[in-house]
Amino acid sequence: MTTLAVDIGGTKIAAAVCDENDSIIQRWRVPTPMDADAINENIAKIYREAASSHDDIQAIGISAAGNVAADRRTLTFAANIPAWIDYDLSEHVGALIDHAVPVIVENDANCAGWGEYVHGAGQGSRNMVALTVGTGLGGAIVIDGHLYRGSYGMAAELGHLPMVPDGDHCGCGLRGCAERYTSGTSLENFAKSAVRRRPQDAKRLLELCGGDVNKLEGPMVSQAAQEGDELGLYAFGKIGEWLGRTMAAISAVLDPDLFVIGGGVVAVGDILLEPARYNYARFLEASAYRTHAKIVAATAGQDAGLIGAANLALH
Repeated sequence: MTTLAVDIGGTKIAAAVCDENDSIIQRWRVPTPMDADAINENIAKIYREAASSHDDIQAIGISAAGNVAADRRTLTFAANIPAWIDYDLSEHVGALIDHAVPVIVENDANCAGWGEYVHGAGQGSRNMVALTVGTGLGGAIVIDGHLYRGSYGMAAELGHLPMVPDGDHCGCGLRGCAERYTSGTSLENFAKSAVRRRPQDAKRLLELCGGDVNKLEGPMVSQAAQEGDELGLYAFGKIGEWLGRTMAAISAVLDPDLFVIGGGVVAVGDILLEPARYNYARFLEASAYRTHAKIVAATAGQDAGLIGAANLALH
């Protein structure tokens, strides 16, 4: 018994056939077209190729970057694919494969978080929150061992918690959202601001970006911080502070026992997690009189979204 998992990213479509234990046994990777019909055709082509080798595929699980309705079929909105507004992705893909198997659609952060829960750092937790620190800030919530989607499928948009009144503009249309202060984008912004304010201390960061602060990117800041550079560490300290504040706000509502932090930025480990833990404790309500959640790095790796999509589609 197998499942086809598909992870639609901004630049690539990754797909894999997974067995009943969610282990990957065959892979595909193709560029992501910015056209909904072309995406559907790519998924259908991969399914046909997979089915030619695996005649026991039970379902297709699709991880998609967008708001997914409670029906687990329809994308109500996606920032990167204009056609994905009230778009029944399940029906469009299903029609191309003659509805041979069910097509289940999940939000990408939910899939990655669930992958961590069943096969990664979340194993053994009862109530877990996963936060993905990437270009933005994604989230997934597990309550009593079940993925929490909310009444309308819109739960866990934790990157859009309003953290700063009248703060920085967010791509969602609001201001002061958490992801404006805790993300790969905010890491770059904090680092660039520090370089402009303190050019005398910015030798290493300026070396890495060729002297043009506008070309300073997150991986450069990560490299500098891992080398002990003062401004690189400052930038991580800032996004770590806001990550801690965000987790404290989440805990006031959900009281989880575990936070799992994923995404490319967490590769620096405790350079990010230590300021996050410190500020979580600092801003947690009744901090001295309650049990604190553990805060750990994700361990399922880049396949977490595929693993989560496969497991959710199958079960």
